[in-house]
Amino acid sequence: MRFIGNKELITIEIKNLLEKKGLLDSNLSFFDAFCGTGAVADSLKDSMNLIVNDMIKWSVIYAKGRLTSFSCNFEKLGFDPFKYFNSNNIIQKGFFYQNYSKGGSERMYFSSENAGRIDYFRQTIEQWKTENLISDYEYSFLLASLIESISFVSNTAGVYGAFLKHWDPRAKKPIVFQKVVAKESEHLNIEFHNQKIEDLIENIQCDILYLDPPYTQNQYGTQYHILQTLVLDDNPSMSPVTGSRPTTPMRSDWSKDYKSHILFDRIISKTKAKYIIFSYSTDGFLSKSFIEASLKRYGKKETYKCQKISYNKYKNFKSRGKKEHFEYLFFVEKKEEKEVKFESPLNYIGSKAKMIDELKCFFPKNIETFVDGFGGGFNVGINSKADKVIYNELNHFVKDLVESFRVNDTYQYLLYMKRIIKKFNLQKEDSESYTEARDYYNSLPFSKRDPKLLYTIILYGFNQQIRFNGDHGFNNPVGMRWFNDKVLEKMISFSRIIKEKNLEFKNLDYTKLSDQIDNKTFIYLDPPYRLTTGAYNDGKRGFKGWGIEAEKRLFKFADFLNKESIRFMISYVIEHKGQTNEELKNWIKTNNYRLIKVNEVVGIQRKEILIVNYDENGNTTFCNKEQVSTVYEDWAVIQ
Repeated sequence: MRFIGNKELITIEIKNLLEKKGLLDSNLSFFDAFCGTGAVADSLKDSMNLIVNDMIKWSVIYAKGRLTSFSCNFEKLGFDPFKYFNSNNIIQKGFFYQNYSKGGSERMYFSSENAGRIDYFRQTIEQWKTENLISDYEYSFLLASLIESISFVSNTAGVYGAFLKHWDPRAKKPIVFQKVVAKESEHLNIEFHNQKIEDLIENIQCDILYLDPPYTQNQYGTQYHILQTLVLDDNPSMSPVTGSRPTTPMRSDWSKDYKSHILFDRIISKTKAKYIIFSYSTDGFLSKSFIEASLKRYGKKETYKCQKISYNKYKNFKSRGKKEHFEYLFFVEKKEEKEVKFESPLNYIGSKAKMIDELKCFFPKNIETFVDGFGGGFNVGINSKADKVIYNELNHFVKDLVESFRVNDTYQYLLYMKRIIKKFNLQKEDSESYTEARDYYNSLPFSKRDPKLLYTIILYGFNQQIRFNGDHGFNNPVGMRWFNDKVLEKMISFSRIIKEKNLEFKNLDYTKLSDQIDNKTFIYLDPPYRLTTGAYNDGKRGFKGWGIEAEKRLFKFADFLNKESIRFMISYVIEHKGQTNEELKNWIKTNNYRLIKVNEVVGIQRKEILIVNYDENGNTTFCNKEQVSTVYEDWAVIQ
């Protein structure tokens, strides 16, 4: 049958990929999450254990009939149903005759004779099932064959969303009941599901996840409503013109821009599969860059593969003459959950996004509460595995920005951004439109300044920085960046994980956190660095600067934590551009705190250190003076 997005022509590519990766004929389980007509599953049924799913019932029945057809012998029925059906001309004036043909309506999906034959086939199959003359597999095989058979006599343009106003020559031919096309081989273990993948994914144990979702706004429930009615046999209410059944239960969010992005992130993150295969069209909502960024976030970068395949899709009168059609075939091996890291969608100065892997290595074990005392863009705290996370940030603009990703529905957030971008015609390097949007934001009273608006404007500013003047007016100049798909991927993955965590937001001076913490708490402090100057610590942006007195105050707070046996980590800089922070060195040495040099990160010129008050096992029993001194002396050498 003709089916939108049919994968019949690229199943060989998928099999070749599995074979190259050593995954074929290895007793692994393959989860076909959007089975459609079952083309991919059918090609693998004799070499892999299958889990087959689709949210639309007729697709699952069609795939089930196709996959199990080889084992159907109709022994209990006692005769060949195909020969039986084709040996008579019986017509029944049932639902199809009355509603989808001229026999009882003005609709021209089928000739009256063929519609009557379809009713006869369907009612007879149901009767055999009721009388227990056919098995569940045989029932599905016959329904799949009926779906196949009507495709050769339907008066449509290939799908069933509407009928043609003039009779197509094929629709005048008498219907022949014929077998669904399937691979002639026995199947291994198969289980079938009929749910939305987003409701099912966390419960499926599988080795390989294969995704082939809708990629345009075409709703399969609308385009194939007749097949759903044929399978369900439920005499539904109908729309007056097309005769469509209610399609709301069959509507997929994968056929909506942005919602498909949100779902993709969720499915990739939640699947228990070790390997992911994803086929997608160049015509789809998801761009190659978004897909790649998402797969590399949750998968091992060295295993990532993308293959571009020329593919002649089904074309109707609207799509004829358009450019050549390509499919992407993606593959990745998933990381372990503990290896996945998330990045803030804010380009925050001093961000630790590139250092997360190393920082996590030095976090103590068994943390109940993680406190990110200078939260900033929240790259560190968001990656904590603690039972509870407290985000604190004195700059209320920044705190509100980060919190906005938690409190707002991600889809609605994106739609809002889309409206703002359109309203001001925001584009990269367009100073006029950018200034208009920025001035509009600054003209609003503080109580009306929506963080969603600020975030949208930030994305088109210089280096996407967060910069204010002394009156708290946003004053970053226009930049060369924009809301691209890599930023979109960061925002979606960050927004999902920030909603899932047990999280509290605070807008306090960090020293006021003392009543939030106890000896089961770990506090991470990433203050401004006295030897470096950013827009947030120069004292000219409506917020306090960071000088020697502020640094001494930090030392005093850390000493208090240490006295209370509360584990802490401080990110800081001890040397920068020839300057050395002697006060910091003396404080570390005096208190016997442990000094850790952070490996140099590409793109970061400052030489970061970590100061902690616990040993390698996470205990607040420090290295002795000799050990600390050695680390300190080594620091002088490695400069």
